[in-house]
Amino acid sequence: MDVVYLFYEKGNIRIPFYDYDKELFSKLIKIRIGSWDSSQHQYIVKSEYGDTLINQVLTDRPYVEVEKSPKTPIIIGGLFAQDQSHEPEKPVELPLPVLPAAFPADMFSQSWQAKLETELQARKYSPRTIKSYIHFNRTFCRTIGKRPEEVSPEDITNYLAHLNKDRDFASSSMNLAFSSLRFFYHRIMKKEITRNLYRPRQDKRLPGVLSRSEVKQILDSVKNPKHRLLLMLAYSSGLRVSELVVLKREHIDISRKVILVHAGKGRKDRYSILSQKTAQYLTNYYALHTIDDWLFPGQSSGKHLSIRSAQYIFDKALAGTGIQKEVSIHNLRHTFATHLLENGTDIRYIQDLLGHNSIRTTERYTHVAKRSVLKIQSPLDSLEEGDD
Repeated sequence: MDVVYLFYEKGNIRIPFYDYDKELFSKLIKIRIGSWDSSQHQYIVKSEYGDTLINQVLTDRPYVEVEKSPKTPIIIGGLFAQDQSHEPEKPVELPLPVLPAAFPADMFSQSWQAKLETELQARKYSPRTIKSYIHFNRTFCRTIGKRPEEVSPEDITNYLAHLNKDRDFASSSMNLAFSSLRFFYHRIMKKEITRNLYRPRQDKRLPGVLSRSEVKQILDSVKNPKHRLLLMLAYSSGLRVSELVVLKREHIDISRKVILVHAGKGRKDRYSILSQKTAQYLTNYYALHTIDDWLFPGQSSGKHLSIRSAQYIFDKALAGTGIQKEVSIHNLRHTFATHLLENGTDIRYIQDLLGHNSIRTTERYTHVAKRSVLKIQSPLDSLEEGDD
Protein backbone atom coordinates (compact mmCIF):
# COMPACT_ATOMS: atom_id res chain seq x y z
CA MET A 1 0.00 0.00 0.00
CA ASP A 2 1.57 3.29 -1.15
CA VAL A 3 1.43 6.13 1.37
CA VAL A 4 1.45 9.81 0.39
CA TYR A 5 3.33 12.14 2.76
CA LEU A 6 2.17 15.74 3.20
CA PHE A 7 4.77 17.99 4.87
CA TYR A 8 3.33 21.28 6.18
CA GLU A 9 5.93 24.06 6.04
CA LYS A 10 5.04 27.77 6.43
CA GLY A 11 1.59 27.30 4.95
CA ASN A 12 2.74 25.33 1.92
CA ILE A 13 2.33 21.57 1.55
CA ARG A 14 5.29 19.58 0.24
CA ILE A 15 4.59 16.18 -1.38
CA PRO A 16 7.77 14.15 -2.07
CA PHE A 17 7.59 11.44 -4.74
CA TYR A 18 9.68 8.54 -3.47
CA ASP A 19 8.36 6.31 -6.28
CA TYR A 20 6.78 7.42 -9.53
CA ASP A 21 3.00 7.55 -9.16
CA LYS A 22 1.62 8.45 -12.59
CA GLU A 23 -1.99 8.85 -11.48
CA LEU A 24 -1.22 11.17 -8.56
CA PHE A 25 1.33 13.16 -10.56
CA SER A 26 -1.16 13.67 -13.42
CA LYS A 27 -3.86 14.87 -11.02
CA LEU A 28 -1.59 17.43 -9.39
CA ILE A 29 -0.31 18.78 -12.69
CA LYS A 30 -3.83 18.94 -14.15
CA ILE A 31 -5.47 20.95 -11.35
CA ARG A 32 -2.52 23.39 -11.11
CA ILE A 33 -2.49 24.08 -7.38
CA GLY A 34 1.29 24.33 -7.09
CA SER A 35 4.55 23.63 -8.87
CA TRP A 36 6.87 20.71 -9.52
CA ASP A 37 10.37 20.87 -8.01
CA SER A 38 12.42 18.56 -10.20
CA SER A 39 15.64 19.00 -8.21
CA GLN A 40 13.99 17.69 -5.02
CA HIS A 41 11.55 15.37 -6.81
CA GLN A 42 8.56 16.85 -5.03
CA TYR A 43 5.36 18.83 -5.66
CA ILE A 44 4.81 22.07 -3.73
CA VAL A 45 1.16 22.98 -3.09
CA LYS A 46 0.66 26.74 -2.68
CA SER A 47 -0.61 27.96 0.68
CA GLU A 48 -3.73 29.65 -0.69
CA TYR A 49 -5.23 26.31 -1.72
CA GLY A 50 -5.00 24.83 1.77
CA ASP A 51 -6.34 21.32 2.39
CA THR A 52 -9.55 21.45 0.35
CA LEU A 53 -8.27 20.37 -3.05
CA ILE A 54 -5.63 18.07 -1.56
CA ASN A 55 -8.35 16.01 0.15
CA GLN A 56 -10.13 15.67 -3.19
CA VAL A 57 -6.95 14.55 -4.94
CA LEU A 58 -6.20 11.95 -2.26
CA THR A 59 -9.64 10.33 -2.29
CA ASP A 60 -9.30 6.69 -1.10
CA ARG A 61 -5.53 7.09 -0.74
CA PRO A 62 -3.70 6.58 2.58
CA TYR A 63 -1.81 9.72 3.58
CA VAL A 64 0.31 11.06 6.44
CA GLU A 65 0.14 14.71 7.45
CA VAL A 66 3.43 15.76 9.07
CA GLU A 67 3.79 18.79 11.36
CA LYS A 68 0.36 20.17 10.47
CA SER A 69 0.03 21.49 14.02
CA PRO A 70 2.12 21.31 17.22
CA LYS A 71 -0.61 19.32 19.01
CA THR A 72 -0.90 16.71 16.24
CA PRO A 73 2.52 16.34 14.60
CA ILE A 74 1.50 13.12 12.82
CA ILE A 75 -1.99 12.47 11.41
CA ILE A 76 -2.84 9.43 9.30
CA GLY A 77 -5.96 9.38 7.14
CA GLY A 78 -7.50 7.68 4.12
CA LEU A 79 -6.64 4.19 5.33
CA PHE A 80 -9.99 2.73 4.38
CA ALA A 81 -11.82 3.03 1.06
CA GLN A 82 -15.26 4.41 1.74
CA ASP A 83 -18.62 4.54 0.11
CA GLN A 84 -19.65 8.16 -0.41
CA SER A 85 -22.95 7.48 1.40
CA HIS A 86 -21.10 6.91 4.66
CA GLU A 87 -19.72 9.55 6.92
CA PRO A 88 -16.09 10.45 6.19
CA GLU A 89 -13.59 8.75 8.42
CA LYS A 90 -11.94 10.71 11.18
CA PRO A 91 -8.14 11.03 10.93
CA VAL A 92 -6.24 8.73 13.27
CA GLU A 93 -3.81 10.62 15.51
CA LEU A 94 -0.57 8.86 16.39
CA PRO A 95 2.27 9.96 18.68
CA LEU A 96 5.45 11.11 16.95
CA PRO A 97 7.58 7.96 17.57
CA VAL A 98 5.14 5.67 15.72
CA LEU A 99 6.44 5.99 12.14
CA PRO A 100 6.39 3.74 9.08
CA ALA A 101 9.79 2.29 8.16
CA ALA A 102 9.82 4.27 4.92
CA PHE A 103 9.28 7.62 6.66
CA PRO A 104 11.88 10.04 5.24
CA ALA A 105 13.29 10.99 8.66
CA ASP A 106 14.79 7.48 8.73
CA MET A 107 17.13 8.50 5.92
CA PHE A 108 19.41 9.57 8.80
CA SER A 109 19.53 6.33 10.77
CA GLN A 110 19.73 5.89 14.53
CA SER A 111 23.19 4.40 14.04
CA TRP A 112 24.51 7.59 12.39
CA GLN A 113 22.78 9.72 15.01
CA ALA A 114 24.43 7.74 17.83
CA LYS A 115 27.88 8.16 16.26
CA LEU A 116 27.35 11.89 15.78
CA GLU A 117 26.11 12.35 19.34
CA THR A 118 29.02 10.36 20.80
CA GLU A 119 31.59 12.46 18.92
CA LEU A 120 29.94 15.71 20.01
CA GLN A 121 29.76 14.52 23.62
CA ALA A 122 33.44 13.55 23.55
CA ARG A 123 34.31 17.08 22.42
CA LYS A 124 32.10 18.50 25.24
CA TYR A 125 29.69 20.35 22.99
CA SER A 126 26.74 21.89 24.80
CA PRO A 127 23.40 20.01 24.91
CA ARG A 128 21.77 22.70 22.74
CA THR A 129 24.48 22.40 20.09
CA ILE A 130 24.21 18.60 20.07
CA LYS A 131 20.45 18.85 19.61
CA SER A 132 20.86 21.37 16.76
CA TYR A 133 23.50 19.31 14.93
CA ILE A 134 21.34 16.18 15.06
CA HIS A 135 18.26 18.13 13.98
CA PHE A 136 19.88 19.66 10.91
CA ASN A 137 21.43 16.38 9.77
CA ARG A 138 18.13 14.54 10.07
CA THR A 139 16.18 17.34 8.38
CA PHE A 140 18.77 17.58 5.59
CA CYS A 141 18.52 13.87 4.72
CA ARG A 142 14.73 13.99 4.94
CA THR A 143 14.55 17.05 2.68
CA ILE A 144 16.80 15.71 -0.09
CA GLY A 145 15.47 12.15 0.26
CA LYS A 146 18.94 10.59 0.52
CA ARG A 147 20.94 8.63 3.07
CA PRO A 148 24.30 10.04 4.23
CA GLU A 149 26.20 7.59 2.02
CA GLU A 150 24.50 9.06 -1.07
CA VAL A 151 24.99 12.77 -0.34
CA SER A 152 26.92 15.01 -2.77
CA PRO A 153 28.25 18.60 -2.44
CA GLU A 154 25.42 19.75 -4.73
CA ASP A 155 22.89 18.36 -2.26
CA ILE A 156 24.28 20.58 0.50
CA THR A 157 24.28 23.63 -1.78
CA ASN A 158 20.67 22.95 -2.81
CA TYR A 159 19.63 22.46 0.82
CA LEU A 160 21.16 25.77 1.92
CA ALA A 161 19.46 27.49 -1.03
CA HIS A 162 16.18 25.89 0.09
CA LEU A 163 16.64 27.24 3.64
CA ASN A 164 17.15 30.73 2.24
CA LYS A 165 14.53 30.77 -0.52
CA ASP A 166 11.73 28.61 0.85
CA ARG A 167 12.22 28.79 4.63
CA ASP A 168 13.59 32.36 4.89
CA PHE A 169 16.26 31.33 7.41
CA ALA A 170 18.53 33.99 8.90
CA SER A 171 22.20 33.71 7.98
CA SER A 172 23.05 32.66 11.55
CA SER A 173 20.67 29.68 11.29
CA MET A 174 22.01 28.80 7.84
CA ASN A 175 25.54 28.88 9.21
CA LEU A 176 24.51 26.58 12.04
CA ALA A 177 23.06 24.17 9.47
CA PHE A 178 26.28 24.32 7.45
CA SER A 179 28.42 23.68 10.55
CA SER A 180 26.21 20.73 11.49
CA LEU A 181 26.60 19.10 8.07
CA ARG A 182 30.31 19.84 7.78
CA PHE A 183 31.01 18.32 11.19
CA PHE A 184 29.13 15.12 10.41
CA TYR A 185 30.50 14.48 6.92
CA HIS A 186 34.05 15.53 7.76
CA ARG A 187 34.43 14.11 11.28
CA ILE A 188 32.10 11.12 11.23
CA MET A 189 31.97 9.98 7.61
CA LYS A 190 35.48 11.21 6.69
CA LYS A 191 34.16 12.73 3.46
CA GLU A 192 35.47 16.07 2.21
CA ILE A 193 32.26 17.06 0.45
CA THR A 194 32.14 20.49 2.13
CA ARG A 195 35.76 21.46 1.32
CA ASN A 196 34.90 23.64 -1.69
CA LEU A 197 31.62 24.99 -0.35
CA TYR A 198 31.21 28.51 1.01
CA ARG A 199 29.52 29.54 4.22
CA PRO A 200 26.38 31.69 3.90
CA ARG A 201 27.17 35.39 4.16
CA GLN A 202 26.46 36.95 7.52
CA ASP A 203 23.60 39.44 7.84
CA LYS A 204 24.91 42.80 9.05
CA ARG A 205 21.88 43.85 11.02
CA LEU A 206 21.84 46.32 13.87
CA PRO A 207 20.42 45.13 17.20
CA GLY A 208 17.00 46.37 18.25
CA VAL A 209 17.21 48.61 21.31
CA LEU A 210 14.54 49.83 23.73
CA SER A 211 14.52 53.29 25.27
CA ARG A 212 14.80 53.74 29.02
CA SER A 213 11.12 54.62 29.29
CA GLU A 214 10.15 51.52 27.29
CA VAL A 215 12.19 49.28 29.60
CA LYS A 216 10.41 50.85 32.57
CA GLN A 217 7.01 50.24 30.95
CA ILE A 218 7.86 46.56 30.42
CA LEU A 219 9.07 46.05 33.99
CA ASP A 220 6.08 47.93 35.45
CA SER A 221 3.66 45.73 33.49
CA VAL A 222 4.90 42.57 35.27
CA LYS A 223 3.23 41.82 38.58
CA ASN A 224 4.63 38.33 39.24
CA PRO A 225 7.81 38.80 41.38
CA LYS A 226 9.63 35.87 39.76
CA HIS A 227 8.91 37.13 36.24
CA ARG A 228 9.82 40.71 37.13
CA LEU A 229 13.16 39.59 38.60
CA LEU A 230 13.89 37.60 35.44
CA LEU A 231 13.44 40.66 33.21
CA MET A 232 15.28 42.94 35.66
CA LEU A 233 18.36 40.69 35.50
CA ALA A 234 18.17 40.41 31.70
CA TYR A 235 18.34 44.20 31.39
CA SER A 236 20.48 45.18 34.37
CA SER A 237 23.18 42.52 33.87
CA GLY A 238 23.02 41.88 30.11
CA LEU A 239 22.64 38.11 30.38
CA ARG A 240 21.60 35.81 27.55
CA VAL A 241 18.30 34.03 28.13
CA SER A 242 20.15 30.69 28.25
CA GLU A 243 22.33 32.13 31.05
CA LEU A 244 19.38 33.58 32.94
CA VAL A 245 17.36 30.40 33.33
CA VAL A 246 20.28 28.41 34.79
CA LEU A 247 21.21 30.97 37.45
CA LYS A 248 21.57 29.62 40.96
CA ARG A 249 21.53 31.47 44.26
CA GLU A 250 25.20 30.62 44.73
CA HIS A 251 26.06 32.49 41.51
CA ILE A 252 24.92 35.85 42.90
CA ASP A 253 27.04 37.82 45.35
CA ILE A 254 24.80 40.59 46.68
CA SER A 255 27.49 42.11 48.91
CA ARG A 256 29.96 42.51 46.01
CA LYS A 257 27.20 43.32 43.47
CA VAL A 258 28.40 40.72 40.95
CA ILE A 259 26.90 37.73 39.15
CA LEU A 260 28.93 34.69 38.11
CA VAL A 261 27.86 33.49 34.68
CA HIS A 262 28.87 29.84 34.87
CA ALA A 263 29.70 28.08 31.59
CA GLY A 264 28.21 30.75 29.34
CA LYS A 265 28.51 30.76 25.56
CA GLY A 266 31.66 28.91 24.53
CA ARG A 267 31.67 27.21 27.99
CA LYS A 268 33.36 30.28 29.47
CA ASP A 269 32.87 31.68 32.97
CA ARG A 270 32.63 35.43 33.41
CA TYR A 271 31.34 38.02 35.85
CA SER A 272 28.65 40.62 35.21
CA ILE A 273 27.36 43.45 37.34
CA LEU A 274 24.43 43.33 39.76
CA SER A 275 22.58 46.63 40.03
CA GLN A 276 21.73 48.16 43.39
CA LYS A 277 17.99 48.04 42.65
CA THR A 278 18.14 44.40 41.58
CA ALA A 279 20.16 43.51 44.68
CA GLN A 280 17.47 45.06 46.89
CA TYR A 281 14.74 43.26 44.95
CA LEU A 282 16.64 39.98 45.33
CA THR A 283 16.87 40.44 49.09
CA ASN A 284 13.08 40.82 49.27
CA TYR A 285 12.64 37.92 46.84
CA TYR A 286 14.70 35.61 49.06
CA ALA A 287 12.60 36.65 52.06
CA LEU A 288 9.39 35.63 50.31
CA HIS A 289 10.57 32.53 48.42
CA THR A 290 12.66 29.56 49.48
CA ILE A 291 15.48 29.40 46.93
CA ASP A 292 17.90 26.55 47.56
CA ASP A 293 19.07 25.81 44.03
CA TRP A 294 17.68 27.35 40.83
CA LEU A 295 16.88 31.04 41.05
CA PHE A 296 14.03 30.46 38.59
CA PRO A 297 12.68 26.95 39.20
CA GLY A 298 10.50 25.36 36.54
CA GLN A 299 7.19 23.56 36.96
CA SER A 300 8.88 20.15 37.15
CA SER A 301 10.62 19.38 40.43
CA GLY A 302 14.38 19.86 40.31
CA LYS A 303 14.38 21.63 36.93
CA HIS A 304 14.93 25.26 36.04
CA LEU A 305 12.66 27.52 33.99
CA SER A 306 12.81 26.73 30.28
CA ILE A 307 14.11 29.18 27.69
CA ARG A 308 10.77 29.14 25.92
CA SER A 309 8.97 30.05 29.15
CA ALA A 310 11.35 32.97 29.71
CA GLN A 311 10.70 34.19 26.17
CA TYR A 312 6.96 33.92 26.74
CA ILE A 313 7.23 35.97 29.94
CA PHE A 314 8.86 38.81 28.02
CA ASP A 315 6.43 38.57 25.09
CA LYS A 316 3.47 38.77 27.47
CA ALA A 317 4.97 41.77 29.28
CA LEU A 318 5.68 43.53 25.98
CA ALA A 319 2.11 42.92 24.76
CA GLY A 320 0.80 44.65 27.88
CA THR A 321 2.64 47.89 27.09
CA GLY A 322 1.53 48.60 23.54
CA ILE A 323 5.14 49.00 22.38
CA GLN A 324 5.21 48.23 18.64
CA LYS A 325 8.91 47.35 18.25
CA GLU A 326 9.77 43.82 17.07
CA VAL A 327 11.92 42.78 20.03
CA SER A 328 12.46 39.69 22.18
CA ILE A 329 13.94 39.07 25.61
CA HIS A 330 17.40 38.98 23.97
CA ASN A 331 16.97 42.66 23.06
CA LEU A 332 17.18 43.51 26.77
CA ARG A 333 20.82 42.40 26.52
CA HIS A 334 21.35 44.68 23.51
CA THR A 335 19.66 47.50 25.41
CA PHE A 336 21.92 46.94 28.43
CA ALA A 337 25.05 47.30 26.28
CA THR A 338 23.75 50.35 24.41
CA HIS A 339 22.71 52.19 27.56
CA LEU A 340 26.09 51.48 29.17
CA LEU A 341 27.81 52.95 26.12
CA GLU A 342 25.58 56.01 26.25
CA ASN A 343 26.48 56.41 29.94
CA GLY A 344 30.16 56.66 28.99
CA THR A 345 31.27 53.15 29.98
CA ASP A 346 34.46 52.02 28.24
CA ILE A 347 33.62 49.71 25.36
CA ARG A 348 36.23 47.13 26.41
CA TYR A 349 34.56 46.84 29.81
CA ILE A 350 31.26 46.28 28.05
CA GLN A 351 32.94 43.58 25.95
CA ASP A 352 33.99 41.74 29.13
CA LEU A 353 30.54 42.03 30.69
CA LEU A 354 28.89 40.59 27.57
CA GLY A 355 31.48 37.85 27.10
CA HIS A 356 32.34 38.79 23.51
CA ASN A 357 35.48 37.26 22.03
CA SER A 358 35.99 40.12 19.59
CA ILE A 359 35.72 43.86 20.21
CA ARG A 360 34.17 44.13 16.73
CA THR A 361 31.05 42.38 18.02
CA THR A 362 30.70 44.96 20.79
CA GLU A 363 31.42 47.89 18.48
CA ARG A 364 28.11 47.45 16.68
CA TYR A 365 26.40 49.11 19.64
CA THR A 366 28.09 52.39 18.67
CA HIS A 367 25.80 52.38 15.61
CA VAL A 368 22.62 52.38 17.70
CA ALA A 369 23.68 54.57 20.64
CA LYS A 370 22.31 58.11 20.71
CA ARG A 371 24.46 60.41 18.64
CA SER A 372 23.98 63.29 21.10
CA VAL A 373 25.25 61.21 24.03
CA LEU A 374 28.34 60.19 22.06
CA LYS A 375 28.95 63.89 21.31
CA ILE A 376 28.60 63.43 17.56
CA GLN A 377 27.12 66.51 15.93
CA SER A 378 25.83 66.91 12.40
CA PRO A 379 27.74 69.61 10.49
CA LEU A 380 24.39 71.24 9.64
CA ASP A 381 23.84 72.02 13.33
CA SER A 382 27.09 74.01 13.47
CA LEU A 383 26.66 75.76 10.12
CA GLU A 384 26.67 79.55 10.34
CA GLU A 385 25.10 81.67 7.63
CA GLY A 386 27.69 83.59 5.67
CA ASP A 387 30.59 81.19 6.46
CA ASP A 388 32.78 80.36 3.48
